[in-house]
Amino acid sequence: MTIKELANQLNMSTTTVSRVLTGQEKKYRISEKTAQRVKDLAKAHQFAPNQIARNLRLQKTNTIGLIIPDISNPFFANLARTIEVALRKRDKMVLLCDTKDETTIEEESITLLLGRKVDGLLVAPVGEKWAHLEKTNNIPMVLIDRYFEHKEIPYITTDNYAGSYDATSFLISQGHHRIACIQGLVHTSANKNRIKGFQKALADHKVDTAQTFILGNDYSVENGYESAKSLLQAAEVPTAIFALNNQIAIGVMKAINEAGLHIPENISLLSFDEQPYFELLSPPLSSIKQPMEEIGIAAVETLFELLENKKVTSSRLKPTLIPRASVKSIVKS
Repeated sequence: MTIKELANQLNMSTTTVSRVLTGQEKKYRISEKTAQRVKDLAKAHQFAPNQIARNLRLQKTNTIGLIIPDISNPFFANLARTIEVALRKRDKMVLLCDTKDETTIEEESITLLLGRKVDGLLVAPVGEKWAHLEKTNNIPMVLIDRYFEHKEIPYITTDNYAGSYDATSFLISQGHHRIACIQGLVHTSANKNRIKGFQKALADHKVDTAQTFILGNDYSVENGYESAKSLLQAAEVPTAIFALNNQIAIGVMKAINEAGLHIPENISLLSFDEQPYFELLSPPLSSIKQPMEEIGIAAVETLFELLENKKVTSSRLKPTLIPRASVKSIVKS
């Protein structure tokens, strides 16, 4: 049954019926009685509006493209869920792309989503190249987690510098001066700011950098595992490891376990990223908790401000240090 046939049976105009079926009865002051008659007949005939035709008419698809680097990473999985819920409340659907932290796939994803005529883009970029992000036909876009300095693309992220500074300062306060930092993708804004925070804390607390290590090259479990294995085979094993994301921390735990060592008796561990299961581990894992839900919600709100042609600003949200039993105090009395 078409809208016209519904309107004929109800002895109403197709415009009135269309407005009711698209939830605009209050906007156009259609009475509750009239609206209910339309809804009842539509339900009886199992009528659904032709959303594709409506989208073509309005030049909108009510879809938002979401591009993330790794759906298997719990941080990005939870971030995607938060964003999907926030967009659904605004009657928007999500088209999700996983780039596997590869710029080529990210470029392909941008092209794919533009071809689907999405209304806007939310992108957690790989973070090494940006030219393809500037060729989006002026589609409103907000970057999440990672961003590009000196570019005008708005972003919502964690204050990675502050979180890393706090984590390193905490390790130092517990007596750790021989600290290893296992990093992620070297050229990403998140990694660079975490390294800067790590190095600034060492300098402020006058820690001899000859005793510290920075190694690693991506945000994977494998990177954490291989990097930790090399550290544990060194002549002087660090007293603490600072893993720059949760996946790296898992790899570190695997390497420590395989070496027959224990956390924190033999070596302390702190992760940049919090996960619900961290407090269930033995021992519970110390972490820097990113405000993941706030980031997702703020990204959606910023995107809608862009869609409404409002001026927006970028934000760096403060993370929280959660100290747990995985860090041992070795302060000399």
